Amino acid sequence: MTLSQIIETAVNPALALLPPGMDTPEARVMLLAIGLQESRFEHRRQLVGNPPRPIGPAMSFWQAEVGGGMVRGVRIHRATRDLAAQLYRARGVAADDAAIWNALERDDVLAAGLARLLLWTDPGKLPRIGDADAAWALYLRTWRPGKPHRQTWDVLYGQAVAEVQS
Repeated sequence: MTLSQIIETAVNPALALLPPGMDTPEARVMLLAIGLQESRFEHRRQLVGNPPRPIGPAMSFWQAEVGGGMVRGVRIHRATRDLAAQLYRARGVAADDAAIWNALERDDVLAAGLARLLLWTDPGKLPRIGDADAAWALYLRTWRPGKPHRQTWDVLYGQAVAEVQS
């Protein structure tokens, strides 16, 4: 999917279900950059093995694991649990880890909303647009990737910035 398609079909509808203050250019850049880093917006299921197959433990373009921040974390975090519950209701998903995780493979709006809520759990401000290093640090803190690939971040982050600023 193109970044404009992701914005139109996932990010815009997700942010419309959350408080208006969560919809900022900085949040949009982070959502796009993290989605690009995690899946290139090509795979809703984590690829594993050789040859790579979509059987891994992470779901959605933002690659959420069942016990991770986007699933369990935002459901129980004091800053996001009520907003997450509203999001589950709006998307017709039960508020339990298995139901949420299973829905993420097909519900890009839910995934984008939960990704935004995971960013909300970080106590700091979102990085200013253009600060790829601060954005990388936020990604590491919130997503806690098992095998982070810093060498791809700057280019992907730049694509996200360009899309949001276009």
